[in-house]
Amino acid sequence: MENDKREEFRYNPDVNYDEAIMQQQRQIENEIVESQPLIGNKEGLSVLMKDFDGDVVYQEKVKKLQENYSFLRRTRGDGNCFYRAFGFAYMEQLLQDKNEFNRFRPLAEKSKDELVTLGFPQFTIEDFHSVFMEILDKVGDGCSVEDLFNAFNDQGYSDYIVVYLRLLVSGHLQKENEFYSNFVEGDRTIKDFCSQEVEPMGKESDHVHIISLTSTTQVPVRIEYMDRGTASSINHHDFPDGSNPQLYLLYRPGHYDILYM
Repeated sequence: MENDKREEFRYNPDVNYDEAIMQQQRQIENEIVESQPLIGNKEGLSVLMKDFDGDVVYQEKVKKLQENYSFLRRTRGDGNCFYRAFGFAYMEQLLQDKNEFNRFRPLAEKSKDELVTLGFPQFTIEDFHSVFMEILDKVGDGCSVEDLFNAFNDQGYSDYIVVYLRLLVSGHLQKENEFYSNFVEGDRTIKDFCSQEVEPMGKESDHVHIISLTSTTQVPVRIEYMDRGTASSINHHDFPDGSNPQLYLLYRPGHYDILYM
């Protein structure tokens, strides 16, 4: 209308409008991510039906998933979700399994020295290992699930645990360089791959990372894959192959959550 007053747009040739739009989009995405808890509450699996309201393909897959699982625990979609889901799910299980705790604690304790032997600087990994062991020992002392939940939702503690799990993966890949080099594409060395795709926070995980972490911790995991395939079935993969899984994770393109029977 004629009486409407609008600020006149003036084109500025010195402004990169594409970059400005991308920066705004990144800011919006970051705000969405940061509004999500690092680890969510345990919810009935039926919440996924609401997530996919009106999507027949995914709702059929949720029904299949409900045949074997009852609960879901969400993780923040920040590129660290696999490590955070693995760490929380495993430590939560250790609260109920003293024998497994007694097996894993010595392995975790000596892992720092093994990383140093592989060339990681001790002063760099000391703090991450210390926090990891601090939370692990709280589990060994019988802390509550709520205490563990709060620790994993404390950004400082939670990110240190994720970093240390990333370091364990990097160390294992470099230790077993000859085997894992077959999985790395291009001209990159395993060390290059680790510094670019494993150690940095926010880098997403694929099969190589999962194989490495389950191998070095000796903690088998089943991943249930839910994508937009035409079939209503859900495919799963056990890491390592043929193992009896201790943990169950749900993978949707680009993201991992925790599943419970």
